[in-house]
Amino acid sequence: MSEPARDIPTMPPGLVMLGISHHFGRRRVLDSVDLVVSPGELVCLVGPSGCGKTTLLRIAAGLEELQQGRVLVDACVVAEPGTVVPPERRGVGLVFQDTALFPHLDVAGNVGFGIARMPADARRLRIDEVLHQVGMSDYAASYPHQLSGGQQQRVALARALAPRPRVMLLDEPFSGLDTRLREQVRDDTLHVLKHSGAAALMVTHDPEEAMFMADRIAVMRDGHIEQDGRPVDVYGTPASAFVAAFFGQVNVWQGMVRGGAVDTPIGRIAAPGLAEGTRAEVVVRPEGMKLSPGDGPVEPPVAAKVLAARLLGRSSWIHLCCGGDQPGPKEGEAGHLHFHARVPGRFLPCEGDVFAVTVDPAQAFVFPAADTK
Repeated sequence: MSEPARDIPTMPPGLVMLGISHHFGRRRVLDSVDLVVSPGELVCLVGPSGCGKTTLLRIAAGLEELQQGRVLVDACVVAEPGTVVPPERRGVGLVFQDTALFPHLDVAGNVGFGIARMPADARRLRIDEVLHQVGMSDYAASYPHQLSGGQQQRVALARALAPRPRVMLLDEPFSGLDTRLREQVRDDTLHVLKHSGAAALMVTHDPEEAMFMADRIAVMRDGHIEQDGRPVDVYGTPASAFVAAFFGQVNVWQGMVRGGAVDTPIGRIAAPGLAEGTRAEVVVRPEGMKLSPGDGPVEPPVAAKVLAARLLGRSSWIHLCCGGDQPGPKEGEAGHLHFHARVPGRFLPCEGDVFAVTVDPAQAFVFPAADTK
């Protein structure tokens, strides 16, 4: 059933999704999700495969039938039980990994496809405008097969922007590009989206890409949003061990809260807010491990031996161990403890070198052990 969009005056402009739940058969993929994207804001949905992020985007676009909840664009209902506004009437622009350009149309024809009802002169001016924005003015007469992958993605972005959508939806738009090209195209895309003023929602599996692109990041897990906030907050104050680990490899230790802290092989870590006796999980980012030369005797648990060191360009990755050179028979028993440190710049100590290890409290997080799966 298709009905005109209805105004909801109390709702904010941009994209609003309220109470979105969705099942595929008996499997629940979205569980009462709320999400708001304001005009001019870019929100990235991240999370592991199968967490529901692409399904949520497709519901916003109208490509997946809404089962429960409500979707609004600029305070107008575009989807709720009994109301379905088709994708082409929602005022949304869509950009996917597969650019889906029409091979029989040149670049100008592809960009102008969605604004065919415009007067000819206005349509030509709009095509020229968006091609200029994405740096493709010189390719207006070219065909998709004559373009590189990055150029095709720019054309797809221009085509989505041509009708001046109020909301832009992007699903893994850069994942098919090689690393250097991806960096350039996403930088250009960020500036174009900001210039457009549209509310933009982007799905990506790449945490670094989300940090680069987003004003806000919504981390999804098992059909719900685990944390929604600015990149600096999601990274710096993760709401769970899952969120902390999603943004890169971490060192993890189990322990009990005693006297407001947890004893770990690399020292005591404060556990604010956790009750005495709570079984806890300590998560420390590799960049939070601080190394200083162990010229004299370094007493455990802060003595660490270098197993290997690798230069990663802007930083060095150090494999360390403490508590002996051989693994213990079971987790938690005395023996080898392998962990990692990330050090800025070139830092390549020799195998067997010994360092004193301290922890930056801002890069160490303690959660109830039951918080993780």
